[in-house]
Amino acid sequence: MGPVAERQALPPWLKVKLPTGPNVARLKEASRSRGLSTVCEEARCPNLAECWGGGTATFMVMGDTCTRGCRFCSVATALRPAVPDEAEPQKLAMTLKEMDVEYAVLTTVCRDDLPDQGAAHLAACIREVKKTCPDMKLEMLLQDFRGHQDLLEQVIDAGPDVVAHNVECVERLTDKVRDAKAGYRQSLDVLAHAKNYAPTKPTKTSLMLGLGETEEELVQAFKDIRAVGVDILTLGQYLRPSGSRHHLMVDKFIHPDDFQRYGDMAKEHGFLYVASGPFVRSSYRAAELFMKGHLENTRGA
Repeated sequence: MGPVAERQALPPWLKVKLPTGPNVARLKEASRSRGLSTVCEEARCPNLAECWGGGTATFMVMGDTCTRGCRFCSVATALRPAVPDEAEPQKLAMTLKEMDVEYAVLTTVCRDDLPDQGAAHLAACIREVKKTCPDMKLEMLLQDFRGHQDLLEQVIDAGPDVVAHNVECVERLTDKVRDAKAGYRQSLDVLAHAKNYAPTKPTKTSLMLGLGETEEELVQAFKDIRAVGVDILTLGQYLRPSGSRHHLMVDKFIHPDDFQRYGDMAKEHGFLYVASGPFVRSSYRAAELFMKGHLENTRGA
């Protein structure tokens, strides 16, 4: 048995109780009864009660095992995960209908082992959800498809309301933080093509802080991300998965006041909306509420 992973003491502003209550239990049962995974639960997200109570949920599709091994992510990895469940689109759509949420986020593991990297399956999930829940707003948090634009287009054509892909960290730290198949410029290209291919569809990305980035590097990332037309940016604290030796240590716990300052700095670059705070994640209700209102206003106009 190997050595126990070093624990890092959390500052006071990061200590919260995990969410409980009858509404949380009901929504958990709705997802588990069909063998689905919510990122909210898998990541033990402290925002779970706020999001579920306010009508949002995030599901991870194509299984719970990824073909990549990013050093920030707690998802299990394998060269050849199980074949995606053909019934998942229907299970997902019915679960979201039962949960009666107003805004849902679908995210996915990377499936480099599949010929189309799972694009057809993701598109099927989106189409089924939109057919079953026509009034619900749907955000798709995509992988990079290793830069294959035709696969990205296939998923966008299925009709998500928002297209998201995470840059994750500043450029200098990319090789240290992300899997070798990923890349800072590759992620920017994905976001750029999504905006060029569907100009009226909002795009969104996220950066983790506390990995060793400098303020100057953050500002450059803001510029790079906005330059490819990204509309929504979220900034949150990187936290090392509990008990892990593989994942990166936290370089710094960013104070909430600094998150506020960084968020204000990002807004100066022209994003439609920025959510910034220690507990903010790429699937965060504040950004989702903004997008819901933005989409409804756009539809009305």
